[in-house]
Amino acid sequence: MSENLKKSIAEEISENLKQHGLTAIPVQTLNEEAEASRYFAGTFEEFVDAAKILGAKGIFVEALYLEEDEFYYNSGVEEDDDCDGCCDCCCDCDCDCDCDCEDDCKCGCKDEKCDCSDEEESCCCKDSDEECDCCCEDELWPEDLDGLDLSLLRPEIAKYEQYIGECCGARLVVPGPDHLEVEIFAEWFDEFATLVDEASAEIEEDPAKVLEVIEKNCKE
Repeated sequence: MSENLKKSIAEEISENLKQHGLTAIPVQTLNEEAEASRYFAGTFEEFVDAAKILGAKGIFVEALYLEEDEFYYNSGVEEDDDCDGCCDCCCDCDCDCDCDCEDDCKCGCKDEKCDCSDEEESCCCKDSDEECDCCCEDELWPEDLDGLDLSLLRPEIAKYEQYIGECCGARLVVPGPDHLEVEIFAEWFDEFATLVDEASAEIEEDPAKVLEVIEKNCKE
């Protein structure tokens, strides 16, 4: 194998650990929820020192890879299908409520302007000259944009698609009951993650404006 082949960041970290007298032990996480970890807040060198203090002779090293779904917005809001819109409420919520479809809505609609109990949805503010911002209007929420291709909002994100499937970092864990852990990423991934965070923040701040920006970008 050619020595000129570029090493992944996980391989570089493994060699660095060896120079510090620690053995890199390749591992793979199968169930993250089952592992209780203490996340280390410090540099790689400080992590190595901490591992030695804890008496570690080796370090679990798990290579991390850039996945395609990281290019799409994820609000983190999970849909709740318990209600499934059973209550006759103008807010059209799908909350976890104890509604009886024959009774008034008991879902806790936050908008007190609306009369959710009428069979025909009515809004007490519809005859008002004031601007209506209640649930009778279709309000756009960040979770409505789940699955949005973030490169439509920030075109520079698309250039990182060439790295999909490549090693972007490594998760290091000190063996033992405390599972002391740190994650180290390649410089290019830090840049990508920053763009994703910025785009996600824009969506969470004003999803309607984001759609306007995307429409403008598509026309250019």
